[in-house]
Amino acid sequence: MINFKYGVALKTIWIKEMNRFLRIWVQTLVPPVITMSLYFVIFGNLIGSRIGEMNGFSYIAFIVPGLIMMSVITNSYSNVASSFYSAKFQLSVEELLVAPVPNYVIIWGYIGGGVIRGLMVGVLVTCVSLFFVQLQIANLFVLIFSVILTAILFSIGGLLNAIFARTFDDISIIPTFVLTPLTYLGGVFYSINLLPPFWQGVSHFNPVFYMINAFRYGFLGVSDVSLLWSFTVIIAFIIVLYGLIAVLLKKGVGIRS
Repeated sequence: MINFKYGVALKTIWIKEMNRFLRIWVQTLVPPVITMSLYFVIFGNLIGSRIGEMNGFSYIAFIVPGLIMMSVITNSYSNVASSFYSAKFQLSVEELLVAPVPNYVIIWGYIGGGVIRGLMVGVLVTCVSLFFVQLQIANLFVLIFSVILTAILFSIGGLLNAIFARTFDDISIIPTFVLTPLTYLGGVFYSINLLPPFWQGVSHFNPVFYMINAFRYGFLGVSDVSLLWSFTVIIAFIIVLYGLIAVLLKKGVGIRS
């Protein structure tokens, strides 16, 4: 629990993070919306019309939740990764570390910035999707809870990436070689019921699979895995990665020369 007396410090980091990506909204908010719009057109209208239905829904209705979640994941992650590494590169992170605030305030400050950007992009992509499909909401609580937890998890992941990064190129390695494959293989464009039994089992080792299915359940009321197990996996990853970051910051890994 964050002590109330550190509320000003936490709020200040949040505002700084929001101002950072809102000043360049043409670079941070517009591109993902355009990219997802292309997915809606190509996969939804062109390819989807030939595929037909998926789990009883039109193909575009099935993939829209996954595409929204994909935009939340990538933007939550990239916001924190780039922001914290920039602070390291400019040595401004030292000002935070010597300030009379505990490390968890710094951590949640950056996480908050990533969550806000991820949710903003998610809302924008959702609004654009309404031009292509009539969305329904089966369970609003599951919808909100899953997207917030996912944004928190990948904001933590972005912070972890930034802690270990030594150059700006290191910021793009994880998203390119880890995050993108996990997202595309997480069930965004298909139900794992279409896969052979072996690959269905492999899919259960992909954490993104649980996030996308929980979010899809919020919209459509269907999922390839139980909600309880999905939320258990997400929360477990949050706890483990948060604990790892807390230890790393305390030891000064990736920050102190």
